[in-house]
Amino acid sequence: ISSKRSSSFKRAIANGQRALPRDVLLDETGLGIYKRFVRYVAYEILPCEMDRRWYFYQHRTCPPPVFMAAVTLTQIIVFLCYGARLNKWVLQTYHPEYMKSPLVYHPGHRARAWRFLTYMFMHVGLEQLGFNALLQLMIGVPLEMVHGILRISFLYLAGVLAGSLTVSITDMRAPLVGGSGGVYALCSAHLANVVMVSEGMR
Repeated sequence: ISSKRSSSFKRAIANGQRALPRDVLLDETGLGIYKRFVRYVAYEILPCEMDRRWYFYQHRTCPPPVFMAAVTLTQIIVFLCYGARLNKWVLQTYHPEYMKSPLVYHPGHRARAWRFLTYMFMHVGLEQLGFNALLQLMIGVPLEMVHGILRISFLYLAGVLAGSLTVSITDMRAPLVGGSGGVYALCSAHLANVVMVSEGMR
């Protein structure tokens, strides 16, 4: 974000086209719900007031942070469909029909390459789905708003792929479901973000 800001600042100052308000963002009044959320994201992700003000005033709703929302919504829909079909809402992996799904990953199905990623849409039960969905929305959406859809989608899918590859090596008998690999990747990215910007945060 700092490299983006620097180039934009230099261009704007050189052309005399704009100057950012010097007020602290927390003093802004009359903001709508979305703009307040943008301010929250600025303070959560960015280290200094200059970066926060630049992001707050330059942020546009297009493109919206759709990747994490779309993944989470798809996971919920798939879970509801299988729950209704199997009439089972917990420990679904114990149902024989569940394991016949073309989405579940198992080391025995390594030839079906799509399964290395599609298992992220399947979940064992409500607890796993709820935990993953909560973290994806709380951590993934702010990261996507600042760093963009391409970086966050690549990060999330890399975590999912790493999970299936690890299971394929370490346990040849274990089926794999859930988006936990992607969630761990998001948590690691957020932790790295906190470490890098901690000096500028109060």
